[in-house]
Amino acid sequence: MKYFDSDFLAFFKELAANNHKDWFDENRKRYEKSVKKPFEKFVAALIEESRQLDPSISAQAKDCIFRINRDIRFSKDKSPYKLDRSAIISEKGRKDHSSPGFYVALGPEHISVGGGAYFLQKEQLEAVRQHIANSSKKIDALLDDPNFVNLFGEIKGEENKRLPKELAEAAEKQPLLFKKQFYYMTTLDPDLVETDDLMPTVIQHFSAGAPISAFFKDAIS
Repeated sequence: MKYFDSDFLAFFKELAANNHKDWFDENRKRYEKSVKKPFEKFVAALIEESRQLDPSISAQAKDCIFRINRDIRFSKDKSPYKLDRSAIISEKGRKDHSSPGFYVALGPEHISVGGGAYFLQKEQLEAVRQHIANSSKKIDALLDDPNFVNLFGEIKGEENKRLPKELAEAAEKQPLLFKKQFYYMTTLDPDLVETDDLMPTVIQHFSAGAPISAFFKDAIS
């Protein structure tokens, strides 16, 4: 099924050159018709498909979709609008960024697809690291899965230079313990947005990462 027409990407290309409130207000009806409503429909369908991978996902589309407005409070770039539409598909959606799940963003430069555990509280990070230390062979097997390697490559995320003493020895054999974020991400051709292949391609990627997201979710549950 095709969810978007050519004006979805065209809108963002024009917004990039006119990123201010006056232009957006003049094109608000166009935004509603070509961008907002189609993306809500796409995310709603994506949630239903994703529940086959993670039955705990209970959030609705409105709970998963990020606002198009940028947070410019601490940014030198005062452009008010993002140049894509994005959503986090997880148990509670964007209301709980610490819950492992899936991520998708559609824009004219690229499609981003991924998942994992990105925002972890201190206690959650400790739990994930302990789970990795206790299940090192299991996580290695998940990361070595050919499907995951082919689509995502590896786990990404910021790292600590030092670890608590109780984990330092284990980290010599399992360097993943140094990470404080555990996410996987890849980019796809934006032309995919306007095709029937968008949904199955995103789900294919979600499926490849689902066992790893589940591993992290088990750690903090």
